[in-house]
Amino acid sequence: MIRHIVFFKVKEENKQANIDKLKIALRELKGKISEIKSIDVGVNFNAKSNAFDIALITDFQNIEDLDKYRVHPEHQKVVELIKEITEKSAVVDYEF
Repeated sequence: MIRHIVFFKVKEENKQANIDKLKIALRELKGKISEIKSIDVGVNFNAKSNAFDIALITDFQNIEDLDKYRVHPEHQKVVELIKEITEKSAVVDYEF
């Protein structure tokens, strides 16, 4: 199994509305992309300046499924939203 974790730092402009929008868009991917085995989206409550705003944790059967997810049209729609409303992200992929 492959775990894909991404943290997002949302821009200050319309921050809460954009956090809510991104949270919904990410969660909806589960019903649209069959390669996703599980998905968890969490909104940060830590007020430290170095904290990210949203965490995405997704699990895939294998690297090939993760690669299919990356190029899937529904994922690409969310990527466009991410580019528009975030200022920073970090990612970790690992096998478990």
